[in-house]
Amino acid sequence: MALFCAAVGRRFSVDLYGIRTNGVTVIHSSFTATSGARLPLYRHYSSPKSRLGIGLQIVSRLQGANAKYELFLQRYFPRFYVLYHTFTKGIQLIFQDAKEVTVIRTRMLTNSVKVQDLPYRDMEKLRQFRRDMIKAIPLLFISIPPFANYLVFVLMYLFPRQLLIRHFWTPQQQTEFQGVNHSHRAQHHWAVLKGLESAGSHVKDGRLKIILLDLCNKVQSGVHPNISDIQVIRGLFSGAPLSIKRINANQMRQLCPLFFLTPRLPTPMIGTRLNSHAIELLQLDRALSRHGLHQLDDSELRQACYVRGLDSGSLSINQCREWLSQWLQFSSHLKESEVSLLVHSMVLLSANYPKPSHH
Repeated sequence: MALFCAAVGRRFSVDLYGIRTNGVTVIHSSFTATSGARLPLYRHYSSPKSRLGIGLQIVSRLQGANAKYELFLQRYFPRFYVLYHTFTKGIQLIFQDAKEVTVIRTRMLTNSVKVQDLPYRDMEKLRQFRRDMIKAIPLLFISIPPFANYLVFVLMYLFPRQLLIRHFWTPQQQTEFQGVNHSHRAQHHWAVLKGLESAGSHVKDGRLKIILLDLCNKVQSGVHPNISDIQVIRGLFSGAPLSIKRINANQMRQLCPLFFLTPRLPTPMIGTRLNSHAIELLQLDRALSRHGLHQLDDSELRQACYVRGLDSGSLSINQCREWLSQWLQFSSHLKESEVSLLVHSMVLLSANYPKPSHH
């Protein structure tokens, strides 16, 4: 048996001869080129182990090249290296968060667990990841095209606080930007208090009206209120004129910066978003009460205070722990229909802390 194959163009042939002896087929092949040379033709197969070894070698070489590149940047372009290192680490942190969120979501579906029944850390992870992604999606789209990450580096350098999420901030920037963001939030404290005072003047219950107006005056004069001063008026915030969806549009817009929400939306949408964020915060408080304040590390403690309206970066850990303990003592008695008081308390309980309480 013989098989002859001819290629178009130059003279090219492959001859295969099969000879069967004693039940065994012996195959001989030859390669014929224009030079007349006959070279053996063999088909090489690589085992999975050898392919794995080649893959590991490639990865190792890439890691070595990347390490040399980082060393080069660190030595000759130290400022750019900080941006580069922060960016690459930020991408890793985003994917790590995405993996953790996927695990949490899967567990929720598998075990039929509702969000409000999650452990505190899982609930906080979902909340923070959602906010991060809303801000990060435009940046991720920008970095998709080839070499577009250099544009991201420029944005990181020029507008880090406005355009980037915390994953792409250096530790120094995180501390600095939290302080700046809080100062912008605090600029609305006076307007929130004046709006609360104006709405309080329409309260029908004479006794509670006096207590509410006196509370506003105390805070405006620099006094940090007692928890009991706030708890006594909680019933006023479940209906007109102080519930989230019954307060006037201007007051809604003054409350938006407390959650870092844009006020440039239609009034019904603002009310819905405020109510959603307030209920989420109340659920976080309940989860934190179950979790135990003592189980938070220093970073988690400061972050929890910051989310609730306090400038935690300027306070000691003991002050943060004391304030958060008071906050949980207050919020643990609130119903979802009273979340308007929770939002206003982000100003009432943080504006003058840690100044001495009024007795």
